[in-house]
Amino acid sequence: MPKKTVLDFIRMKENGEKFCYMVLYDFTFAMLAEQSGVDMLLVGDSMGNVVYGYEGTVPVTMDQMVYHAGAVRRGAPNTFLVGDMPFLSYSVSIPETVANAGRLYKEAHVDAVKMEGGKRIVPHIKAVVDAGMVVHGHIGITPQSVSALGGFGAQGRTFDDAIALLEDAQALEEAGVAAITLEGLPAETGKLITERLRIPTLGTGAGPHCDAQCLNFMDVLGIYQVFKPKFVKRYANLGDEIKEAFGAFFEEIRSGAYPAAEHCYGMREGESTRLEEWALKNPGRTSA
Repeated sequence: MPKKTVLDFIRMKENGEKFCYMVLYDFTFAMLAEQSGVDMLLVGDSMGNVVYGYEGTVPVTMDQMVYHAGAVRRGAPNTFLVGDMPFLSYSVSIPETVANAGRLYKEAHVDAVKMEGGKRIVPHIKAVVDAGMVVHGHIGITPQSVSALGGFGAQGRTFDDAIALLEDAQALEEAGVAAITLEGLPAETGKLITERLRIPTLGTGAGPHCDAQCLNFMDVLGIYQVFKPKFVKRYANLGDEIKEAFGAFFEEIRSGAYPAAEHCYGMREGESTRLEEWALKNPGRTSA
């Protein structure tokens, strides 16, 4: 199937057609996701937690984002690809914001970049859009500023907070974003925002009314076991299976069961005999 475009996602929203969004970081899983029919992929700065073992997303660099986004693009050449803008790669100066977004476009061949925040980053969004790039917004739980939020608790749980998030979303739409990630919102707040925007909403724990739903591939597969957010549904428990497989592998090494004959290369006909004869005539050093 041809790669979907920004206009395709808007038409899907208009037609009430849900689409699939997934976060991942490497070539192999990107290839598998594309073959499985995913509509959109995000190379998220959540790699800070699940790939690099940082305490959060803040330490992730532009070089890391470009590196991983390039790998995902090679694995999924026909899927709409979004690359996260890491902490302080935007919102510091507008020229720096545009340059960093341009790196993801030029070096990793993404189709869009994503920035966290509401009204405060509108000038930076407009600059990137004016430079000819596609921008996705991100409101609700914004991991890069989680300290300012007081933790990873759900956002938009009161009337006033829900309206403030709606106003942020509308400001982002007016600034030119092509879609907005809603993370960690009550279903009612997700519905409110989704129904009042022309552009698609991409839900990550924001209820069933969003135009797309997104989970991290490690959560879908049950690989990442450090913590499990409320909104995560695991479709497999590969973490346990992986540990069992690793353990079986290590035990076979220790017992000598692996490698067996079927795992070994053989020499060409007659060459093994020649090698044995040579070894008998040329004994190696022996231990004292």
